[in-house]
Amino acid sequence: MDNCSIIMVILQEKRVETAAGVQDVLTKYGCYIRVRLGLHDAVVNECSNSGMIILQLCGDDLVISDMENELKAIPDVKVKYMTLDF
Repeated sequence: MDNCSIIMVILQEKRVETAAGVQDVLTKYGCYIRVRLGLHDAVVNECSNSGMIILQLCGDDLVISDMENELKAIPDVKVKYMTLDF
């Protein structure tokens, strides 16, 4: 698992409704996640219903592709990823 140059972004358009399903997938693939950053608009009495999760992943293309497909199977969830090659 030396390849840790993959950055994945998950967009949840209905964060409240999709959070449990997304969390289940992230837990399943947790050993491949090196960094996780969650972003959403939050103010004192209100929480945004959209959110973004940025991941740094370590693993081979097949595992990352499987993870992407499972996330995309959740309604209102979009996924993009790229491999950084410096």
